[in-house]
Amino acid sequence: MQSESYNILEIKDRKIWDNFTASRQNHTFLHSWAWGEFNEVMGDKIWRLALYNGATVKAVVLIIKVHARRGDFLFIPHGPIGDREAFPAIARKAKELANQAGANFIRISPLVKDSGANRKIFQALGFRPAPIHMHAETTWTLDLTPTEDELLIAMRKTTRNLIRRAQREGVEIKTGTSDKDVEIFYDLYKETVKKHNFTPFSLTYIKNQVKIFSQNNSVRVFTARHNGQPLASSIIMFYGDSAFYHHGASIQSKIPAAYLLQWEAIREAKRRGHKFYNFWGIIKEDVSLSHPWQGITLFKKGFGGFQSDYLHAQDMPLSWRYWINWAIETIRKKVRHL
Repeated sequence: MQSESYNILEIKDRKIWDNFTASRQNHTFLHSWAWGEFNEVMGDKIWRLALYNGATVKAVVLIIKVHARRGDFLFIPHGPIGDREAFPAIARKAKELANQAGANFIRISPLVKDSGANRKIFQALGFRPAPIHMHAETTWTLDLTPTEDELLIAMRKTTRNLIRRAQREGVEIKTGTSDKDVEIFYDLYKETVKKHNFTPFSLTYIKNQVKIFSQNNSVRVFTARHNGQPLASSIIMFYGDSAFYHHGASIQSKIPAAYLLQWEAIREAKRRGHKFYNFWGIIKEDVSLSHPWQGITLFKKGFGGFQSDYLHAQDMPLSWRYWINWAIETIRKKVRHL
């Protein structure tokens, strides 16, 4: 198929957008209409583009203009999504928008398998590996089609026992989407930031995510309490055929509240009819035992599931200023041992 037969238009209809993205085999909440709304609320310019062949949508892409101290860039989260033959036309359109917007580079975090063939596709389009990742590139996913009993049996024995122990010790799991629910999450989140020394999202950022996604019943804040005290909290997104463990936080405790919280989130995903529970990012097995994600990786894998490896984030440099950004991000990655 020749790219000349394509027509690229901006989509204004939420139903057309979500019906297409949620129907694709690989999709996440980052493809949703709501994710674009969230970025607009945060002050970013976005474009929702569809590539048509006649009256048929062949691919879509969400493009976000990111304002950064070292210069603006365009970011495509988990995109494009759709037929691969449409990617060259989308790349050309993104480059056109970037030049109009004065962006220094285009960054894509593609949701495609990490393979030599896919690396060559992006290289041919003018992309190169980014110095950092933007979203999880190695993920852990649980198939929800078995029964609850079958899921429990398939778990690591320690995980199953800790779920039951939390139940015996009276841990309670509540869900909601109110500002109060988010504030409780954020109090625990600040403790998690101190423990693991990472750059946090702001309270406004988290509140806006929950507010936007709750309008379509696509998010719940799960909170685990013991004797009334919050011990763990997670923000779970629901989109298409999957639920996503998007944000998590907890405090140090002998009570295994986080295990029961995840189990209740898994059960909620099953009740909603989702096929998969995506635990989001983990580290690969060949990574150092001192890696800061080692503990959370062990925690997630204990529930059972399978690993997916996606292509590393890709950059298309458009200005000499890109290389200043590249150097700074490369140094920071080495300093943080990520």
